[in-house]
Parts: sequence; structure tokens; C-alpha cells
Amino acid sequence: MITFVQGLRLWFAPGRVREEGETPDYRFSLANERTFLAWLRTALALIGGGFAVDQFLPDLRWGVRVGLALALLVAGVLCALRAVNHWVRCERAMRRGEDLPASRFPALLGVLVAVVALAMVVIVVFGWEG
Repeated sequence: MITFVQGLRLWFAPGRVREEGETPDYRFSLANERTFLAWLRTALALIGGGFAVDQFLPDLRWGVRVGLALALLVAGVLCALRAVNHWVRCERAMRRGEDLPASRFPALLGVLVAVVALAMVVIVVFGWEG
């Protein structure tokens, strides 16, 4: 079992990941990298959405605006961190011939985005003034 600190070190030393196991078919490594980039695009979109809520909805009550913006910003940060962690975990699993790691993160992110979207629907339907 890899410790948290060892896992963090692997984020910044991808060469060490290559030292484990056997080299998988390059198509799988490239697919893993494309998935990583998709998670980063998602993170950037969430961060952009957080800034948009904060900057372009000034008439919203402060607590609602900041709450929605922070939810999106935090989701973006977590998504970016998760992208790196998942890339490393998947690459190691492929090199070792193990099953790919399971994660609850996509479900949690989906629920968070749905809650923010539902709040935005309520704001649009009932107005910004509440």
C-alpha cells in the first residue's frame, strides 16, 4: 500500500511510475492521458463558472452568490487534484496488470453540479431578489 506522501511524490515524478511493472500498450496510456485532460477541462469550466456567478450576478444576495461561486470553485480545485491523482493511480494499475481503481468522485461531482444547477434554476424562475 502506498502512503499519501508517496502518492504525492509520484504526482511530480512520473518517471518513477514508469519504473513499476511492465509498459502497457501505449494506446491505454494515451487514453489515460486524454481522460486526465478531460478532467482538467472540467475543472477549468467549474472554476470559470464560479467566477462567472460571482462577477456577473451582483444583484444576487451576497450569501447565495458567494455560496454558489464557492461551491463551483471548490469543485474545480478538487477536480483538478483528482485528475492528477487518478492519472497516477490508473497508470500504476495498468503497469502492474491490476484492475483500474474505482472512484466515487464522479458521482459526488455530479451531485454537486446538479445542486448548484438546481439552485440556479430556482434563481432564474423566481428572480434574483428571492
